[in-house]
Parts: sequence; structure tokens; C-alpha cells
Amino acid sequence: MALQGVRVLELAGLAPAPMCTMILADFGASVTRVDRIGGEPDVTGRGKRSIALNLKDPEGVRIVKNLCRSSDVLIEPFRPGVMEKLGLGPDEMIQDNPQLIYARLTGWGQTGPYRKMAGHDINYLGLSGVLASLGRKNENPLAPTNLLADFAGGSFTCALGIMAALLERNTSGKGQVVDSAMVEGAAYVGSWLHASKAMPGLWGQPRGCNILDSGAHFYETYRTKDDKFMAVGAIEPQFYETMLDKLNITQEELPHFGEFGKLKAKLASIFLEKTRDEWCEIFDGTDACVTPVLDQSEAALHPQNIARSAFLASSLPRPAPLLSRTPAVPSKADDLLKPGTHSVNILEEMGISAERIEQLRERGVVGEVKERA
Repeated sequence: MALQGVRVLELAGLAPAPMCTMILADFGASVTRVDRIGGEPDVTGRGKRSIALNLKDPEGVRIVKNLCRSSDVLIEPFRPGVMEKLGLGPDEMIQDNPQLIYARLTGWGQTGPYRKMAGHDINYLGLSGVLASLGRKNENPLAPTNLLADFAGGSFTCALGIMAALLERNTSGKGQVVDSAMVEGAAYVGSWLHASKAMPGLWGQPRGCNILDSGAHFYETYRTKDDKFMAVGAIEPQFYETMLDKLNITQEELPHFGEFGKLKAKLASIFLEKTRDEWCEIFDGTDACVTPVLDQSEAALHPQNIARSAFLASSLPRPAPLLSRTPAVPSKADDLLKPGTHSVNILEEMGISAERIEQLRERGVVGEVKERA
């Protein structure tokens, strides 16, 4: 796999950092997660190992430092200054391991007046300039769950930064700090939104009144007879004509442009005439740009996704993109990683004796669970 041989040390935190290291693990990296003793399981723990440590104890910190010496990447999700207080800051760790890629995945970043404030996806998205564009006409801005800042602007952007730093290290032989802020990641994901504001006919109206933000009838979702939904994206004239042909109506009955509110109501009434499956029979295989809206359980069973093995046996998505020579091969182990599952194994690999491991466990420096691998 593409990241075979890359060793990653993850300091446990909320969802963005664990998702980032799952991406790295899926593409071949060896990931060790440092959990808090008694912490919550990692639902994106596929392909990782876990050691549970008490980082309030100097011995726990020393174990992390030892693990860092043999790691290529460290990723931490804490507010600025936390790692420095533990004696695990980037200056010290990169001095100890000059080739270390030290990734810091936070909401606001390492600098700026908000750097030590609490926040969540919706707050970061709000500051990115993207949230203001999301939502329907005459309604408040609507965050699409926590996908854009936490994961697109956080996990995936941080993974990109880590891989870029690893690639550069091949030339320089040096590590560096990756300062990954979810605000900036979300803004970067939304670069086209920022750059396209001057495109004629595309924007310029209030939120929810533009072509791509649910303002137009030909870029919208519609309820079907069985209370399911179809997604319509017939933007270009030729695709719109195909849609009209399959609906058995004319441009005169449903013009491409006009009073979008009335056109939406007309199209909505048409889609209510058939079930989602009936509409799929009509539109599948055409260039109408009309497709079903599937829920998570249905997506894995769709013929297109089956044909590409887009979902794993666990029903979770297959890693993407698909590389031709070195594709990701996700671990078949349980996706749920319990803190301390591999504590003893990892300490043994570090050369620590069974007697010393038992002492550390009794002192509360190390935690474990019975079902360790």
C-alpha cells in the first residue's frame, strides 16, 4: 500500500483526528493511538492499535516520547499549549526526532485571538465564510451535520498536509509542523464558492435563491409517492431536455428558467405521482441527471456501488480514491477500538519487561482491556 512503513502516533481526541489517522491506516500506515485510561472507544479505529496511558504521570509521558522516537508522524488534537505543558511540544519532539512530522489538528489553529477558545464544526464553518451560503430561502444558515469543518476541512485536509510533508521529507530529510485549522480547511474546501461569486447568473441572489443552493427547480430534491426522494441536477440545456423527455412534458409546460417557485411546485407535483423505484426505472442510464436519494443502509446495495465495491462488508465506505497499483486495503479488524486493547503488546515491543508492565499497570500509568490482540 502507498503508506506502507509509515508509523503514526495519534493522541486521542474527538472525531476529526481519529478519522484522519484512519485514512492513513487505510492506505497502509501503522497507527498507534494513545488513549486516556477509561476513555471512549474509537469508532474509526479500523487498522489501529491502542495503548492507554496516564499522561499526568511523568512515566506515561516518557512512554509517549519513546514511541515518538520511532514514529514518522505524530498527530495531536489539543488546544495550543497543552502538548507543551506535557513536555511533548513540537520543538522538543522534533529535536528528539528531526524527521518527525508533527501534525496539530485544531479548530482555530495555533495562532490568532480564537486559538484557545472552545468550538465545534458549526463554529469553524461559520468563520470560514462557507456556512453563510448554506440553507434554504428565508431560513437560517444550515450546517450539513458536522461534515464540512470536522472532516472535509479537518481530517482530510490534515491528511493531505501530512502526506505533503512526508513527500517533502524525502528531499530534505527533515520533519516539520503541520498546523491544520478546521476554519481554514473548510474555507479551502469552499475555494470555488469564494472564487465563483462573480460568475454571471450563478450567484448574486440571497441564500437559497441561486441556481446551486436550492433556488432553481432543476437543482433540487423532490419527494416521491412513497415518501422517498429523488435528486435533480439538470443544469445544462441538453440534460434538462432529457429530463423533460423522460417526464413526458415540454419546455412550454416547464421552462428551464422562469419563476422558480412556481416551477418547483409543478415539478414537485409530478414527482409525487410515482414511487422512487418507478422514477429510477425511468431515469437510470440516461443523461437527465436525476438519481435516487439513498440512506446509508441503501447506498451499499445500489448496483453502481456494488459494481465498484464502494462499501465494505461492515457497510462502511471503502477508502477512496482507488489507486491502480497500491490500493488501500482496510483492516478487517473491528472498527471499534477500545482504549488499551494493545497496551501490553506495544510495551513488550518497546522492550519493557512483564514485571515492569505490571508495575506500571498497578500504578495507574498504563491501562488495558482483556481482549488485547
